[in-house]
Amino acid sequence: MTAYDTLIPINIVTGFLGSGKTTLLARLLRSPALRDTAVLINEFGEVGLDHHLIEHAEESVLLMDSGCLCCAIRGDLQGALRSLFSQRTRGEIPPFRRVAIETSGLADPTPIAYTILAEPVLQHHFRLGNVVTVIDAVNGAAQLERHPESVKQAAIADRFVLTKTAMVDDGGRVVRAAVREINAAAPVFDIDADPLNPDALLTDDLYATGGKRREVAGWLDGFAAASGDGHDHDHSHGVGSFCLRFDGPMDWTAFGLWMSMLLNRHGERVLRVKGMVNVAGVADPVLINGVQHIVHPPTHMTGWPDGDRRSRIVFIVQDMDRAEIESSLNAFNALAA
Repeated sequence: MTAYDTLIPINIVTGFLGSGKTTLLARLLRSPALRDTAVLINEFGEVGLDHHLIEHAEESVLLMDSGCLCCAIRGDLQGALRSLFSQRTRGEIPPFRRVAIETSGLADPTPIAYTILAEPVLQHHFRLGNVVTVIDAVNGAAQLERHPESVKQAAIADRFVLTKTAMVDDGGRVVRAAVREINAAAPVFDIDADPLNPDALLTDDLYATGGKRREVAGWLDGFAAASGDGHDHDHSHGVGSFCLRFDGPMDWTAFGLWMSMLLNRHGERVLRVKGMVNVAGVADPVLINGVQHIVHPPTHMTGWPDGDRRSRIVFIVQDMDRAEIESSLNAFNALAA
C-alpha cells in the first residue's frame, strides 16, 4: 500500500445551514497554496460557489479561475471520488494534490470521514485531512442546543471557524464557549478578526511535512485553555470531551488491544480520539488519530513538544463515562506492567 503520508489529503468543510461554509471555501481557494485542489460540493447544499469563480464547465466538472476543480456530488461519495481520481489518472482533468468536500448544512460529517478512512479502494489513493467546522456566531449556540447534526459537526472538528462575530455584542464569546464544551481540542479561528491562513486551517495535519508539531500544539493548547482543571465537559445531546493523562511509558501491544476492544464495542459513540502516547522503548511520542471505529495509521513526532512526557489522549464521546474509559485503560496498563 502507498505510504500514508503520500496519499491525497481530503479536507471536510462542514457547518450548519447559513454558517458561511461556501464563503470560507471560496476565500481559501484564492490562495496559491490551494491551487491544485479538487472541490466536491454536495448538490443539495444551500448555495453553490459564486458563479464568477468559474471559468468554464464541461459536464459536471468545473475549472475555477483559481485553478481548482469543482464538481457536484450527484451520486455517492465513493463514486464521486473514484471518478475524480480516474479522470485525473487518464489526464482528462488537471492533476490535483488535495480534495476539499463541502457538506450539506444538515449533514452529519462522520459517515463522510468514515468512508474516506474505511473504503478499500479509496484507502489506496486518499487519506483524511483536517475537518473544518464553520459556526455562525449569531445562531450557532442555539443550533448546538437544538440540532444534533450541528453537535456532530462540532464534535468531529479539527478546526473551528467562527463567522459573523462582528454582528454580535459579545464578539462571539458565547458560541466560542459552546463549541469548547463539545470539542475542547480544536483551535478556534475568527474569520472576522484572524488572518485567513490556508496552512493553519487545511494543510497542517499529523501527516503533513512540518505539520505534526503545530497540529499537536493546537489541540493540546486548546484543551488546556478550555479545561485547565482537567474536568470533562458535557454538552448538548450527551456529547462531551475530556483528556486522559498517564504517567510512565505504555506497552504498545496492550494499548493497541485496549483501543481495538474499545472501538469494536463503542465505536459509534467514540466520535473522535486523538493523542500523543509515550510508548515503552520508543524515544519519540507516537501520535494517534481516529474517527469512530477507524484509526489512522500511527505516526511519530520528532521530539516531545514540551517537558511533559506523559501520554495525553483526547476523547470526544457521546453518552460515555470518562471514569470507565480511564479505569479500563489503567487496568490494561497494569496487566502489561
